[in-house]
Amino acid sequence: LPGRELLICLFYQIYCHGELLHHVQMAKLYQDDKQFVDMPLSLAPDQVLQRFGELAAAYNHSIPQQQLQAFIQEHFQSVGQELQSWTPEDWKDSPRFLQKISDPKLRAWGEQLHQLWKKLGKKVKPEVLSHPEQFSLIYSAHPFIVPGGRFVEFYYWDSYWVMEGLLLSEMPGMVKGMLQNFLDLVRIYGHVPNGARVYYLQRSQPLLLTLMMDRYLTHTNDTAFLRDNIGTLALELDFWTENRTISVSSGGKSYVLNHYAVPYGGPRPESYSKDAELADTLPEGDREALWAELKAGAESGWDFSSRWLVGGPDPTLLSSIRTSKFVPVDLNAFLCQAEELMSNFYSRLGNDIQAAKYRDLRQQRIAAMRAILWDEEKGAWFDYDLEKGKKNLEFYPSNLTPLWSGCFSDLDAVDKALKYLEDSQILTYQYGIPTSLQNTGQQWDFPNAWAPLQDLVIRGLAKSPSPRAQEVAFQLAQNWIRTNFEVYSQKSAMFEKYDISNGGQPGGGGEYEVQEGFGWTNGVVLMLLDRYGDRLSSGTQTAFLEPHCLSAALLLSLLPSLLPQ
Repeated sequence: LPGRELLICLFYQIYCHGELLHHVQMAKLYQDDKQFVDMPLSLAPDQVLQRFGELAAAYNHSIPQQQLQAFIQEHFQSVGQELQSWTPEDWKDSPRFLQKISDPKLRAWGEQLHQLWKKLGKKVKPEVLSHPEQFSLIYSAHPFIVPGGRFVEFYYWDSYWVMEGLLLSEMPGMVKGMLQNFLDLVRIYGHVPNGARVYYLQRSQPLLLTLMMDRYLTHTNDTAFLRDNIGTLALELDFWTENRTISVSSGGKSYVLNHYAVPYGGPRPESYSKDAELADTLPEGDREALWAELKAGAESGWDFSSRWLVGGPDPTLLSSIRTSKFVPVDLNAFLCQAEELMSNFYSRLGNDIQAAKYRDLRQQRIAAMRAILWDEEKGAWFDYDLEKGKKNLEFYPSNLTPLWSGCFSDLDAVDKALKYLEDSQILTYQYGIPTSLQNTGQQWDFPNAWAPLQDLVIRGLAKSPSPRAQEVAFQLAQNWIRTNFEVYSQKSAMFEKYDISNGGQPGGGGEYEVQEGFGWTNGVVLMLLDRYGDRLSSGTQTAFLEPHCLSAALLLSLLPSLLPQ
């Protein structure tokens, strides 16, 4: 093998699979499996593997925990050694959007969230470039914003909402560098990995790179950057077309849509012991398929949720996961918007042939989504179960992603979606939009609420010309802002998710403790403060949208426009 390939093989035997990884993770030396796979090596990987082989042989492959711990301390460094804090070069003390915020408490809070970018900014040390074989971190040439907490590297879909916040904070240079990091990953690996670690390379996350480029261009008009990188954006879409496509038939026609699917087994290195123990509950022949479905669930960003358990042998158990067996609404809505943007980008660059190609792809996808995912009676889109041949009619905020991405042809879609939200009782939740109505103990289910899902619904409604939809969007924004503000007032921290069942608290459930930071939460709050800053209140009275109250509120909001001038 050439030198690079040999290094990669050795590398994977430590951080991705193999006896060393298995021994350490199953011994549970650390509370969180992610800690071990984030630790840099003190020596070259071939030396570490050789010494580990000698240790394993000396104990007949049953290494006592004390000796294993001593081996790790000698051959690995502590987490975070390869990163340094970074204050963005285009940092500004008082971005203009803060002046839009009428409520003094919310304005002061917005300023504090703006300051958090300095805390979450990181840069990779040069030794990761000179000795990549000693790190699980993938080298990035440009500084970036991390989510926070246990997530000390950057993540794919998180970064979209982070960038939205950075652009409001007037830091386009930081955003351009982060975009460049993602584009470099596509050039090297053919796709954007889940996050910037070698153990994430087998899977991606919801594809938002083209959408990130669009947000950057809207703020900077940097056409030269687009021209230099349009081919790389196309390469990423090709990855999804070539590796994540599924054909679905309806009404005698065949439609092409996309799904999450990771064709690799083995436990996730960062959750190794949990995956291994879960697999022990299944027959041996079913374990590789389980691990592949868990990785597909992680690729979806919703790791984990009843979305991927419905229809399994026992939908309350994670071992029933079947992510790849669904055609997800949000993934196809993101792809649809990416295709529209690629058409616009190529038109901007004068390439009419490529512009027409992506315009046609978008039209085909809108037709496919209407045929397979849209439910006229319910007034929303739903994930399609490939094995059962039917839609999953449970509520998830992702059901309305096509409104956010502008991928629908029905002029009444927004009004139908509003009725769907009312019929599902979603507008009665005072502290945020729940991730589902099912309490499974998984973190992407009730009672948790997540910032990006609030944005999908709020912006989807706010973009509509309907005054009613715009008013509901504002009330949902007010609820979310108040929840985030009250928790921040109590705990001086922002969180990755919130429990909306009891007055709004940091969220729970899933595989790890709730994390502080927090990149995308901050980004969404800044977006809402920017959009609604002249109306939002920090007060304690939460908007409670019973349908009859909603109608009254809408009537009052419309009254001035109805009166004779």
